[in-house]
Amino acid sequence: MPTRDRASTAHRARYTVLRRDRLPTSSRGALPTAYSSESNRTYHLHQLLGKGGFGEVYLATPAPRGGLPTQVCVKITERLSPWLRESYFAELLYRQARALRILDRFVVVDGTRTRYCLVMEYAEHGDLGAWLASKGAQPERFVRRELAGILTVLDVLHRGQALHRDLTPFNVFVCEGEQLKLGDFGIATHQLSHRGVTADAFNLFNVPTEIAWGKVRRWQQRDDIYQVGLIAVMLLRGDITSPIRSRDVRKLPCSDQLKEVIHRCLGVRGKRYEAAGELIAALRHSSTEPGFSRVRSLAGKRVSFTGFLSRPRSEAMAAARRAGAIVQSKPGRSTDVLVRGRTNVLQIAGAVGGLKVMEIRRLAATGHIVKVIGDGQFWKLVKSRRRR
Repeated sequence: MPTRDRASTAHRARYTVLRRDRLPTSSRGALPTAYSSESNRTYHLHQLLGKGGFGEVYLATPAPRGGLPTQVCVKITERLSPWLRESYFAELLYRQARALRILDRFVVVDGTRTRYCLVMEYAEHGDLGAWLASKGAQPERFVRRELAGILTVLDVLHRGQALHRDLTPFNVFVCEGEQLKLGDFGIATHQLSHRGVTADAFNLFNVPTEIAWGKVRRWQQRDDIYQVGLIAVMLLRGDITSPIRSRDVRKLPCSDQLKEVIHRCLGVRGKRYEAAGELIAALRHSSTEPGFSRVRSLAGKRVSFTGFLSRPRSEAMAAARRAGAIVQSKPGRSTDVLVRGRTNVLQIAGAVGGLKVMEIRRLAATGHIVKVIGDGQFWKLVKSRRRR
């Protein structure tokens, strides 16, 4: 019996039991104060900031303050799993300036009720959705800078084989100096392989359609990238409610190079940036315009066409076949030559290029080089073949 008593006492010592003067006073069970046995601080809860499936978030002041800010947020939940995840990833990302900081973590026991508490940095401007509602659309320079900041955090996760899975405007927070920070790691997890993890937890309105419709059941790092692309669109538009399709990217108020980056984030799953590191590199370096190459013959070559040619496309395709070429509707890993005509300014990335030019850039990054020839060189090649 004495042994059992000591064990029971030791078990309780790991938790915080509310005193009578700290018991809930409202019908909702809100805590007037919460005491942390981890830091020996009392947090005075003042205002309910948000409530949802995760629990409740309160604006609070710490006492004694010590090195903490004057105001903090206390997140209270009855669910152990998200509390453990957030605590773990807070430790992992503690040195990352663009990750919302977790300042304290503790457990409160009130009779048979257990509540798990996280003390977080206070985002004075709220989440991204609330901030955009008052601020509106943002210039490209701001969008690039803030995306780069968020991506530094995501890059740490991806290099550690972890996934955020919930990069929504409600989990991106606007802090002091209107600086965006990434928070809420309640469903973040590690993957054991590049195949990803089961897509069993996500926000239906901020995920790729193939996952929302159940066609793909694995969440991968490229799906985090999709959500970053959505954040970029929301910042440029100043709106988090309007849907975006990949073909609508050309209407965004930004440079053609950024349109190309966003389109790849939101486009076909297999062609997205595979991880945050790739997206960071794409934002840092402008797209390289594919130069024209010299091709001696089209015989046996796989050829694709893009842009406005000097003659109808059907005539060009027939001429290519007569010259011994194999015509493809769009470039891929087997393509040898792309015939590029006059640029269509209404294409996805404007003057930078359309889907086919973007694809050969992507293929070049993987080591497969597609030679590009102009309209004039193409007709010379098919004519020389005809003379022979």
